Amino acid sequence: MTIEVTVDGPVATATVNRPEARNAMTMAMYESLAEFCDRVDGDDAVRIAVVRGAGGKAFVSGTDIAHFRGFRSAEDGLAYEQRIESVLARLEQVTVPTIAVVEGYATGGGLSIAAACDLRLCTPDARFGLPIARTLGNCVSMPTYARLVHLIGAARAVHLIYTAGFVDGTEAAAIGLASEVADDVDARLSELCDRLRANAPLTMRASKIALRRLREQTLPPGDDLVSLCYGSNDFREGVTAFLDKRPPRWQGR
Repeated sequence: MTIEVTVDGPVATATVNRPEARNAMTMAMYESLAEFCDRVDGDDAVRIAVVRGAGGKAFVSGTDIAHFRGFRSAEDGLAYEQRIESVLARLEQVTVPTIAVVEGYATGGGLSIAAACDLRLCTPDARFGLPIARTLGNCVSMPTYARLVHLIGAARAVHLIYTAGFVDGTEAAAIGLASEVADDVDARLSELCDRLRANAPLTMRASKIALRRLREQTLPPGDDLVSLCYGSNDFREGVTAFLDKRPPRWQGR
């Protein structure tokens, strides 16, 4: 089991426990995350859900790149993005407040998971990024783009994606990508859980639903963009280059 679930009173925690691979996610792990969400919503005693990574060096470094080795067409990319989005949407729809605790890297799918949580608590040396323009040459789903823009605005989202760079925890908190930054995330997490547990649950539930509806109200289609990238020779080159540990040779087709 590479996602460990613990319940401590009102707090349920899913720990991505694959530190030897920087907590890269397999498809089975994504399904386990969705099952964690179901478990949280099925337990009336749980008031807060936490997602974090083991090892201190990564929250989640994205999807295990080996999964993309067998992709041959745009349809493979569409099926993948739809599957991942179903998990992210499930995480976003958890009825209690959700907190992503980010230590180390939150990249690619890891950034998407963190963005789907209500709050993001991170260390100063956390690293947030979506470096797909430098690595795989793919794109993300329209809802993931919308979540990112909702958090940090279009200008910063474009800059983060185009430069394929990273922001540390301090900058992430300054631009809205992280909710707050703390040197001792465990102590701060405990304080935050105590605060949320004392608040009115229906107020928080209604508020998170309202904010999600505001974001989703103008969400445009995006399957054509997913097909453009995942169906390209560049994407296959990006995957091969990543697994071969060499720079990709982009051709724009």
